[in-house]
Amino acid sequence: MTTARIPGHTAQPPAAVYDTALLDLDGVVYAGAAAIDHAVEALDAARSCGMRLAYVTNNASRPPRAVAEHLTSLGVPAEPADVINSAQAAARLVAEKVPAGSKVLVIGGAGLVEALAERGLVAVESLADGPAAVVQGFDPSVGWARLAEASYAVAAGLPWVASNLDMSIPTARGIAPGNGTLVAAVRTATGAEPEVAGKPLPPMHRETVLRTGAKRPLVVGDRLDTDIEGAHNGGVDSLLVFTGVTTPAQLLTAPVRQRPTYLAADLRGLLEPHPEVTALPDGGFGCRGVRARVLDGELRLEGASSAGDRFDGLRALCAAAWAALDGGGEPVDGRKALAELGW
Repeated sequence: MTTARIPGHTAQPPAAVYDTALLDLDGVVYAGAAAIDHAVEALDAARSCGMRLAYVTNNASRPPRAVAEHLTSLGVPAEPADVINSAQAAARLVAEKVPAGSKVLVIGGAGLVEALAERGLVAVESLADGPAAVVQGFDPSVGWARLAEASYAVAAGLPWVASNLDMSIPTARGIAPGNGTLVAAVRTATGAEPEVAGKPLPPMHRETVLRTGAKRPLVVGDRLDTDIEGAHNGGVDSLLVFTGVTTPAQLLTAPVRQRPTYLAADLRGLLEPHPEVTALPDGGFGCRGVRARVLDGELRLEGASSAGDRFDGLRALCAAAWAALDGGGEPVDGRKALAELGW
Protein backbone atom coordinates (compact mmCIF):
# COMPACT_ATOMS: atom_id res chain seq x y z
CA MET A 1 0.00 0.00 0.00
CA THR A 2 1.20 3.54 -0.71
CA THR A 3 2.16 5.82 2.18
CA ALA A 4 -0.82 8.14 1.51
CA ARG A 5 1.52 11.15 1.80
CA ILE A 6 1.27 11.82 -1.93
CA PRO A 7 -1.18 10.56 -4.59
CA GLY A 8 -0.04 7.28 -6.10
CA HIS A 9 0.68 6.49 -9.73
CA THR A 10 0.65 3.50 -12.02
CA ALA A 11 1.93 3.16 -15.57
CA GLN A 12 -0.84 0.69 -16.36
CA PRO A 13 -4.58 1.05 -15.77
CA PRO A 14 -5.60 -0.22 -12.33
CA ALA A 15 -7.80 -2.82 -14.06
CA ALA A 16 -4.58 -4.43 -15.33
CA VAL A 17 -2.74 -4.15 -11.99
CA TYR A 18 -5.25 -5.32 -9.36
CA ASP A 19 -7.08 -8.65 -9.42
CA THR A 20 -10.30 -7.45 -7.78
CA ALA A 21 -12.15 -4.16 -7.56
CA LEU A 22 -14.00 -3.84 -4.24
CA LEU A 23 -16.60 -1.33 -5.36
CA ASP A 24 -18.84 0.72 -3.16
CA LEU A 25 -22.32 1.07 -4.65
CA ASP A 26 -24.16 4.20 -3.52
CA GLY A 27 -22.45 7.18 -5.12
CA VAL A 28 -20.03 5.01 -7.12
CA VAL A 29 -22.01 2.62 -9.33
CA TYR A 30 -25.47 4.09 -8.86
CA ALA A 31 -27.40 6.85 -7.13
CA GLY A 32 -30.86 5.68 -6.21
CA ALA A 33 -32.27 3.55 -9.03
CA ALA A 34 -30.09 4.97 -11.81
CA ALA A 35 -26.53 4.15 -12.84
CA ILE A 36 -23.95 6.89 -12.49
CA ASP A 37 -22.61 8.26 -15.75
CA HIS A 38 -19.92 6.05 -17.37
CA ALA A 39 -20.24 3.36 -14.70
CA VAL A 40 -21.75 0.63 -16.86
CA GLU A 41 -19.26 1.01 -19.69
CA ALA A 42 -16.26 1.36 -17.37
CA LEU A 43 -17.12 -1.75 -15.37
CA ASP A 44 -17.67 -3.77 -18.55
CA ALA A 45 -14.24 -2.70 -19.80
CA ALA A 46 -12.59 -3.49 -16.45
CA ARG A 47 -14.13 -6.96 -16.49
CA SER A 48 -12.82 -7.47 -20.02
CA CYS A 49 -9.33 -6.69 -18.70
CA GLY A 50 -9.64 -9.67 -16.35
CA MET A 51 -10.51 -7.72 -13.21
CA ARG A 52 -13.04 -9.33 -10.90
CA LEU A 53 -15.79 -7.00 -9.75
CA ALA A 54 -17.16 -7.27 -6.22
CA TYR A 55 -19.66 -4.85 -4.74
CA VAL A 56 -19.05 -3.91 -1.12
CA THR A 57 -21.63 -1.70 0.51
CA ASN A 58 -22.41 -0.39 3.97
CA ASN A 59 -26.09 -0.27 2.99
CA ALA A 60 -27.69 -3.21 4.81
CA SER A 61 -31.23 -2.63 3.61
CA ARG A 62 -31.34 -5.12 0.72
CA PRO A 63 -30.11 -8.72 0.45
CA PRO A 64 -27.35 -9.51 -2.08
CA ARG A 65 -29.85 -11.09 -4.46
CA ALA A 66 -31.84 -7.85 -4.76
CA VAL A 67 -28.68 -5.79 -5.23
CA ALA A 68 -27.40 -8.17 -7.91
CA GLU A 69 -30.74 -7.95 -9.73
CA HIS A 70 -30.60 -4.16 -9.58
CA LEU A 71 -27.07 -4.10 -10.96
CA THR A 72 -27.98 -6.52 -13.74
CA SER A 73 -30.97 -4.38 -14.70
CA LEU A 74 -28.63 -1.42 -15.07
CA GLY A 75 -26.40 -3.35 -17.46
CA VAL A 76 -23.84 -4.49 -14.88
CA PRO A 77 -24.17 -8.30 -14.75
CA ALA A 78 -23.82 -9.52 -11.17
CA GLU A 79 -24.53 -12.59 -9.07
CA PRO A 80 -25.54 -12.55 -5.39
CA ALA A 81 -22.07 -13.88 -4.49
CA ASP A 82 -20.56 -10.71 -6.01
CA VAL A 83 -22.28 -8.54 -3.37
CA ILE A 84 -20.91 -8.15 0.15
CA ASN A 85 -22.82 -5.92 2.52
CA SER A 86 -22.50 -4.73 6.08
CA ALA A 87 -25.49 -6.86 7.07
CA GLN A 88 -23.36 -9.96 6.44
CA ALA A 89 -20.50 -8.57 8.51
CA ALA A 90 -22.94 -7.60 11.28
CA ALA A 91 -24.57 -11.04 11.27
CA ARG A 92 -21.17 -12.69 11.65
CA LEU A 93 -20.42 -10.46 14.65
CA VAL A 94 -23.77 -11.31 16.25
CA ALA A 95 -23.27 -15.04 15.63
CA GLU A 96 -19.98 -14.84 17.52
CA LYS A 97 -21.80 -13.39 20.56
CA VAL A 98 -24.90 -15.57 20.95
CA PRO A 99 -25.70 -19.31 20.87
CA ALA A 100 -26.63 -20.93 17.57
CA GLY A 101 -30.32 -20.54 16.73
CA SER A 102 -30.77 -17.47 18.95
CA LYS A 103 -33.41 -14.86 18.28
CA VAL A 104 -32.14 -11.42 17.29
CA LEU A 105 -34.11 -8.16 17.34
CA VAL A 106 -33.76 -6.60 13.87
CA ILE A 107 -34.04 -2.87 13.35
CA GLY A 108 -33.63 -2.72 9.60
CA GLY A 109 -34.63 -4.39 6.36
CA ALA A 110 -34.60 -7.66 4.46
CA GLY A 111 -30.82 -7.54 4.09
CA LEU A 112 -30.32 -8.05 7.80
CA VAL A 113 -33.00 -10.72 8.07
CA GLU A 114 -31.40 -12.78 5.30
CA ALA A 115 -27.87 -12.32 6.66
CA LEU A 116 -28.96 -13.53 10.10
CA ALA A 117 -30.68 -16.57 8.58
CA GLU A 118 -27.43 -17.41 6.78
CA ARG A 119 -25.81 -17.62 10.22
CA GLY A 120 -28.63 -19.77 11.66
CA LEU A 121 -30.15 -16.91 13.67
CA VAL A 122 -33.84 -15.99 13.87
CA ALA A 123 -35.00 -12.41 13.26
CA VAL A 124 -37.69 -11.03 15.57
CA GLU A 125 -39.37 -7.63 15.85
CA SER A 126 -39.96 -7.13 19.58
CA LEU A 127 -38.16 -7.35 22.88
CA ALA A 128 -41.17 -9.40 24.02
CA ASP A 129 -40.01 -12.17 21.63
CA GLY A 130 -36.97 -12.86 23.84
CA PRO A 131 -34.05 -11.87 21.60
CA ALA A 132 -30.46 -12.42 22.68
CA ALA A 133 -29.08 -9.41 20.81
CA VAL A 134 -30.03 -6.34 18.76
CA VAL A 135 -28.78 -5.62 15.25
CA GLN A 136 -29.44 -2.32 13.51
CA GLY A 137 -29.01 -1.41 9.84
CA PHE A 138 -30.31 1.12 7.36
CA ASP A 139 -33.80 0.78 5.96
CA PRO A 140 -35.85 3.74 4.71
CA SER A 141 -38.96 2.41 6.45
CA VAL A 142 -37.43 2.53 9.95
CA GLY A 143 -39.44 4.95 12.09
CA TRP A 144 -39.94 5.98 15.70
CA ALA A 145 -41.59 2.75 16.80
CA ARG A 146 -38.68 0.60 15.61
CA LEU A 147 -36.09 2.95 17.13
CA ALA A 148 -38.00 2.86 20.40
CA GLU A 149 -37.98 -0.97 20.36
CA ALA A 150 -34.22 -0.92 19.83
CA SER A 151 -33.83 1.51 22.72
CA TYR A 152 -35.83 -0.71 25.09
CA ALA A 153 -33.71 -3.74 24.16
CA VAL A 154 -30.37 -1.93 24.44
CA ALA A 155 -31.40 -0.40 27.77
CA ALA A 156 -32.21 -3.93 28.96
CA GLY A 157 -28.55 -4.85 28.38
CA LEU A 158 -28.71 -6.83 25.14
CA PRO A 159 -25.59 -6.78 22.93
CA TRP A 160 -26.05 -4.14 20.21
CA VAL A 161 -24.44 -4.41 16.77
CA ALA A 162 -24.79 -1.73 14.09
CA SER A 163 -24.16 -2.51 10.46
CA ASN A 164 -22.52 0.88 9.87
CA LEU A 165 -22.41 4.51 10.98
CA ASP A 166 -22.67 6.35 7.63
CA MET A 167 -24.30 9.67 8.50
CA SER A 168 -25.54 10.22 4.94
CA ILE A 169 -26.45 8.27 1.82
CA PRO A 170 -26.53 9.51 -1.80
CA THR A 171 -29.91 9.22 -3.53
CA ALA A 172 -31.23 10.26 -6.93
CA ARG A 173 -32.57 13.45 -5.29
CA GLY A 174 -29.47 14.31 -3.29
CA ILE A 175 -27.85 13.46 0.04
CA ALA A 176 -30.15 11.94 2.67
CA PRO A 177 -29.70 10.74 6.29
CA GLY A 178 -27.94 7.38 6.61
CA ASN A 179 -27.86 4.64 9.23
CA GLY A 180 -25.57 6.68 11.47
CA THR A 181 -28.40 9.12 12.15
CA LEU A 182 -30.70 6.26 13.17
CA VAL A 183 -28.03 4.73 15.40
CA ALA A 184 -27.52 8.16 16.97
CA ALA A 185 -31.16 8.23 18.03
CA VAL A 186 -30.77 4.96 19.97
CA ARG A 187 -27.42 6.08 21.38
CA THR A 188 -28.98 9.32 22.62
CA ALA A 189 -31.88 7.48 24.23
CA THR A 190 -29.75 4.85 25.97
CA GLY A 191 -26.24 6.26 26.42
CA ALA A 192 -24.91 2.99 25.00
CA GLU A 193 -22.49 2.42 22.11
CA PRO A 194 -22.93 -0.31 19.50
CA GLU A 195 -20.26 -2.56 18.12
CA VAL A 196 -19.97 -1.57 14.46
CA ALA A 197 -19.42 -4.03 11.62
CA GLY A 198 -19.24 -1.93 8.46
CA LYS A 199 -16.61 0.16 6.74
CA PRO A 200 -14.13 1.44 7.80
CA LEU A 201 -13.81 -1.12 10.59
CA PRO A 202 -12.04 -4.51 10.33
CA PRO A 203 -15.14 -6.79 10.41
CA MET A 204 -16.22 -5.54 6.99
CA HIS A 205 -12.77 -6.01 5.44
CA ARG A 206 -12.59 -9.50 6.95
CA GLU A 207 -15.99 -10.35 5.46
CA THR A 208 -14.96 -9.05 2.06
CA VAL A 209 -11.71 -11.01 1.94
CA LEU A 210 -13.40 -14.20 3.13
CA ARG A 211 -16.10 -13.97 0.47
CA THR A 212 -14.04 -12.78 -2.52
CA GLY A 213 -10.66 -14.44 -1.98
CA ALA A 214 -9.04 -11.28 -3.40
CA LYS A 215 -5.23 -11.37 -3.46
CA ARG A 216 -4.51 -7.83 -4.65
CA PRO A 217 -7.71 -5.82 -4.25
CA LEU A 218 -8.38 -2.17 -5.03
CA VAL A 219 -11.05 -0.44 -2.95
CA VAL A 220 -13.13 1.97 -5.03
CA GLY A 221 -15.34 4.46 -3.23
CA ASP A 222 -16.67 7.98 -2.85
CA ARG A 223 -16.32 8.44 0.91
CA LEU A 224 -13.16 9.24 2.82
CA ASP A 225 -14.43 8.12 6.23
CA THR A 226 -15.69 4.70 5.14
CA ASP A 227 -14.29 3.50 1.80
CA ILE A 228 -10.85 5.10 1.92
CA GLU A 229 -10.30 4.72 5.65
CA GLY A 230 -11.48 1.12 5.37
CA ALA A 231 -8.86 0.47 2.67
CA HIS A 232 -6.21 2.06 4.90
CA ASN A 233 -7.26 -0.14 7.84
CA GLY A 234 -7.12 -3.20 5.60
CA GLY A 235 -3.69 -2.31 4.20
CA VAL A 236 -4.83 -2.13 0.57
CA ASP A 237 -4.83 0.56 -2.14
CA SER A 238 -7.83 2.71 -2.99
CA LEU A 239 -9.37 4.81 -5.75
CA LEU A 240 -11.53 7.81 -4.85
CA VAL A 241 -14.18 8.86 -7.38
CA PHE A 242 -15.99 12.19 -7.27
CA THR A 243 -19.47 10.94 -8.10
CA GLY A 244 -20.73 10.79 -4.51
CA VAL A 245 -20.27 12.77 -1.32
CA THR A 246 -16.58 13.75 -1.13
CA THR A 247 -15.49 17.16 -2.42
CA PRO A 248 -11.99 18.23 -3.46
CA ALA A 249 -11.90 20.68 -0.55
CA GLN A 250 -12.49 17.83 1.91
CA LEU A 251 -9.76 15.78 0.28
CA LEU A 252 -7.17 18.54 0.75
CA THR A 253 -7.63 18.41 4.54
CA ALA A 254 -7.84 14.60 4.86
CA PRO A 255 -5.76 12.90 7.56
CA VAL A 256 -3.37 10.16 6.46
CA ARG A 257 -5.85 7.35 7.13
CA GLN A 258 -8.37 8.93 4.74
CA ARG A 259 -6.08 9.65 1.79
CA PRO A 260 -6.72 7.58 -1.35
CA THR A 261 -4.01 6.06 -3.49
CA TYR A 262 -5.61 7.28 -6.72
CA LEU A 263 -8.09 9.99 -7.77
CA ALA A 264 -10.53 9.97 -10.68
CA ALA A 265 -13.67 11.73 -11.82
CA ASP A 266 -15.59 8.42 -12.05
CA LEU A 267 -15.13 4.72 -12.69
CA ARG A 268 -13.24 5.39 -15.90
CA GLY A 269 -10.32 5.83 -13.51
CA LEU A 270 -10.05 2.02 -13.52
CA LEU A 271 -9.11 2.13 -17.19
CA GLU A 272 -6.40 4.76 -17.39
CA PRO A 273 -2.86 5.09 -16.01
CA HIS A 274 -2.47 7.51 -13.11
CA PRO A 275 0.37 10.04 -13.50
CA GLU A 276 3.19 10.51 -11.05
CA VAL A 277 3.34 13.42 -8.62
CA THR A 278 6.89 14.58 -7.94
CA ALA A 279 8.48 16.81 -5.31
CA LEU A 280 10.01 20.01 -6.74
CA PRO A 281 13.14 21.87 -5.58
CA ASP A 282 11.08 24.86 -4.38
CA GLY A 283 9.15 22.67 -1.94
CA GLY A 284 6.14 22.35 -4.20
CA PHE A 285 4.79 19.39 -6.16
CA GLY A 286 4.19 18.81 -9.85
CA CYS A 287 2.03 16.53 -11.96
CA ARG A 288 2.48 16.57 -15.74
CA GLY A 289 3.36 20.25 -15.87
CA VAL A 290 0.89 21.48 -13.26
CA ARG A 291 2.60 22.72 -10.09
CA ALA A 292 1.29 23.45 -6.61
CA ARG A 293 2.89 24.84 -3.47
CA VAL A 294 1.95 26.54 -0.23
CA LEU A 295 2.76 30.24 0.02
CA ASP A 296 1.68 32.45 2.94
CA GLY A 297 -0.76 29.83 4.17
CA GLU A 298 -2.47 29.49 0.80
CA LEU A 299 -2.26 26.89 -1.95
CA ARG A 300 -0.90 28.35 -5.18
CA LEU A 301 -1.26 26.72 -8.58
CA GLU A 302 0.86 27.17 -11.69
CA GLY A 303 0.70 25.69 -15.17
CA ALA A 304 -2.99 24.74 -15.26
CA SER A 305 -4.21 25.98 -18.63
CA SER A 306 -7.21 23.83 -19.54
CA ALA A 307 -9.97 21.63 -18.17
CA GLY A 308 -7.75 18.67 -18.97
CA ASP A 309 -5.44 19.76 -16.16
CA ARG A 310 -8.18 19.43 -13.54
CA PHE A 311 -7.12 16.17 -11.92
CA ASP A 312 -3.39 16.71 -12.44
CA GLY A 313 -3.86 19.99 -10.59
CA LEU A 314 -5.83 18.31 -7.83
CA ARG A 315 -3.15 15.66 -7.41
CA ALA A 316 -0.47 18.33 -7.07
CA LEU A 317 -2.64 20.34 -4.68
CA CYS A 318 -3.23 17.26 -2.51
CA ALA A 319 0.50 16.58 -2.28
CA ALA A 320 1.23 20.17 -1.25
CA ALA A 321 -1.64 20.38 1.22
CA TRP A 322 -0.86 16.99 2.78
CA ALA A 323 2.82 17.85 3.12
CA ALA A 324 1.88 21.00 5.01
CA LEU A 325 -0.44 19.04 7.32
CA ASP A 326 2.12 16.32 7.93
CA GLY A 327 4.71 18.96 8.76
CA GLY A 328 2.59 20.05 11.71
CA GLY A 329 0.94 23.00 10.00
CA GLU A 330 -2.69 24.04 9.93
CA PRO A 331 -4.94 23.17 6.95
CA VAL A 332 -4.13 25.55 4.11
CA ASP A 333 -6.62 27.62 2.15
CA GLY A 334 -7.19 25.93 -1.20
CA ARG A 335 -10.35 27.72 -2.33
CA LYS A 336 -8.71 29.96 -4.91
CA ALA A 337 -6.60 27.14 -6.38
CA LEU A 338 -9.60 24.82 -6.61
CA ALA A 339 -11.62 27.54 -8.29
CA GLU A 340 -8.88 27.92 -10.92
CA LEU A 341 -9.42 24.24 -11.73
CA GLY A 342 -13.17 24.68 -11.96
CA TRP A 343 -14.07 22.92 -8.73
